[in-house]
Amino acid sequence: MSDFADSIPSDLDLEGLDLDCLDLDYLDLEAHLAFSAELFRGYAGRRLKAAIALGLLWLLTAVLHSVSWGRGLVWVFTGLMSLHALRVMLAKPASALAPLPSVAALMPLMPPQNFESWPYVSLLVSAKNEAQVIGKLVESLLSIDYPDTRYDLWIIDDYSTDQTPQILDGLALRYPQLNVIHRGSEATGGKSGALNLAWPQTQGDLLAVFDADAHVPSDLLRHVVPMFGQANNRANIGAVQVRKAIANATTNFWTRGQKAEMALDSYMQERRIAIGGIGELRGNGQFVRRSAIAQCGGWNEETITDDLDLTIQLHLHQWDIGLLFTPSVEEEGVTSALALWHQRNRWAEGGFQRYLDYWRQLAKNRLGWQKSIDMAGFWVIQYMMPAVALPDLALSLIRHRLPVFGPITVLGIVLSVWGMFTTLRRAEPMSAGSAAVQTIRGTFYMLHWVVVIATMTMRISVREKRLKWIKTVHGAA
Repeated sequence: MSDFADSIPSDLDLEGLDLDCLDLDYLDLEAHLAFSAELFRGYAGRRLKAAIALGLLWLLTAVLHSVSWGRGLVWVFTGLMSLHALRVMLAKPASALAPLPSVAALMPLMPPQNFESWPYVSLLVSAKNEAQVIGKLVESLLSIDYPDTRYDLWIIDDYSTDQTPQILDGLALRYPQLNVIHRGSEATGGKSGALNLAWPQTQGDLLAVFDADAHVPSDLLRHVVPMFGQANNRANIGAVQVRKAIANATTNFWTRGQKAEMALDSYMQERRIAIGGIGELRGNGQFVRRSAIAQCGGWNEETITDDLDLTIQLHLHQWDIGLLFTPSVEEEGVTSALALWHQRNRWAEGGFQRYLDYWRQLAKNRLGWQKSIDMAGFWVIQYMMPAVALPDLALSLIRHRLPVFGPITVLGIVLSVWGMFTTLRRAEPMSAGSAAVQTIRGTFYMLHWVVVIATMTMRISVREKRLKWIKTVHGAA
């Protein structure tokens, strides 16, 4: 019989994985409270800030069209952005760390106490009217290849009106690891409020968040947990996002487009992280260090995209965010144009809103130069270009000239096409021709973001957001 230690890969630092819960002595509590107060002040006046931001962008567009040196300035800026884009494209992502050994293989040989040095992981799921998929999810998450004594599952029933509460209560009687929390009609804060209700009750060193339609591979924890250890090249990891994939990608044009979109996103994330830039959370499949979420004061209940907001907060608190490429976590993509429109509008508004909320801290370079430059470059491509598209096109037609921001737009398209093509071939075996076809289709699909962001920036400048919950229609369980 081999010794337990002999079964662990030599490059795996289990000591570095001993993640203590938050030690208040570690934090300068007074400084933390002052910093948090500064953050919360940023949530006020969002509509006014959105109007000012959009007005300045449109004014900049008009000025660049009217002055003789406007196009030259845009070309210079495009050249600088191209240098950063080249760094991203040439970056080499960090090598995958060796996973923890399979518990299924070790269990017959080792007593449970031998796993006490493994970090405790609490899995969190906020569920609303998920009767069709919740049972399958629970069984999947409680079959993960990780010691039963080192992880548990918490599901927050967010005032479901279908059979979700009854199904969960029945499952809780069968599975000791399952903890169910019911929220009433008076509960506020959305998904963030549900997570904030649950996580203080957990004992996890790491907190993992999944959607109810998640397809989670059994070996996921064994791959994610080592990324929080000292063996990682960037030891200050506060969170890890697992690469997302679309489970129903072959359904129609919209789901195939989402598959290409996820490939592009993981490409950008990996390489931005590799050059010391911004890693981002994507909701489903996010793992957060307990001390990091405590330092941020939990999830922000004043935002419509908890993952994007937490991304900024973690980086402002000097944490890094990693990405696990393999294995991926799958989710069901929306299958209609209307559902995509509602979902992407929420994502776009939440993504733009975080810059309005935290502009003071970002302007003070709290992120450091490397992350600030990276964030600024991608903000220009993701948000500024769609926001100025209408006035740029209108002035071009009036003055019979090409759009002034054309060079930056072309740069964004080149970066997008290369990222899609490269990652589609990496994620699954396919020929260059097949990847090219999917990339072309994905590029046309991505054009919807221009319309979404352009209309979103105008809408939030004149009226408050009225949240409309759109249920994702799941396939058969």
